Amino acid sequence: MSGAAAVAGLAGAVAAVALVELAALTAGRRRRSSRAVAVGLLARLGRRVGAPAAPRDLAARLAAAGRPLGLRVGDVMAIKGGAAVLGLALTLPLGALLPGRLPLVVPFVLPLGGFVAPDLWLRRRARARGREMEAELPDLLDLLRVALGAGLPLERAVGDVADRATGLLAREWRTVAVEIGLGMPRERALVALAERCPTPGVGVLVRTLERAARHGAPLGEALAAQAREARSTRARRLDEQAARAAPKIQLVVALLLVQSVLLLVGAALLASFAG
Repeated sequence: MSGAAAVAGLAGAVAAVALVELAALTAGRRRRSSRAVAVGLLARLGRRVGAPAAPRDLAARLAAAGRPLGLRVGDVMAIKGGAAVLGLALTLPLGALLPGRLPLVVPFVLPLGGFVAPDLWLRRRARARGREMEAELPDLLDLLRVALGAGLPLERAVGDVADRATGLLAREWRTVAVEIGLGMPRERALVALAERCPTPGVGVLVRTLERAARHGAPLGEALAAQAREARSTRARRLDEQAARAAPKIQLVVALLLVQSVLLLVGAALLASFAG
């Protein structure tokens, strides 16, 4: 009976995980709104206690993360300060629950973790945006090469390609076209594009466009070569991810599936002996 109970418990755990995932999919909008409320409360707390000075690269990191929730540099520093204060306030109740000398470490770990957590969040968002843009880049480069080959100027070609495509990178290209149309210098708009797009391919594209504008070099072959390189780079990265996933799958099989089969066999043997 103990083996059958263990199997039932494992099945219940799997069902609970599935229900959590389903709830996360159906309540995405509610979660985003609650996240905005929590971030706003942390920012308000940080402003009351006094937000620290922002590092020089925070604006670039915030742009690479897509400015989530419309945050500015001052907002991020206020959130960092508020999270540190919240971590300090939680040290007493959490420290009372920990054994040994761990309560002596909590007053240092929790405030530091709260202060660093927004930076880790921005880095994670920037990496996710970079991966998505990396997947879109080769097709957009091919479309841009065709548009330029048809005789369109660069500003109009970028805008037309962005209007006919979807995705994060296409939206950023559309922003560039709008900024240039409103009078922003092309060099400044391209530099801002590279800051908002945390993938190396966009930086290479910006340098290629600047070099072509400065020296009059043709863009067709350069864009085609970059599109081929972007596709090969993405293929290599997918192969590396698949290679890293194989040991993880084997570990899951060894720790869960094999144990589950053994539990089922044990439960069957116990039932046969009991009968």
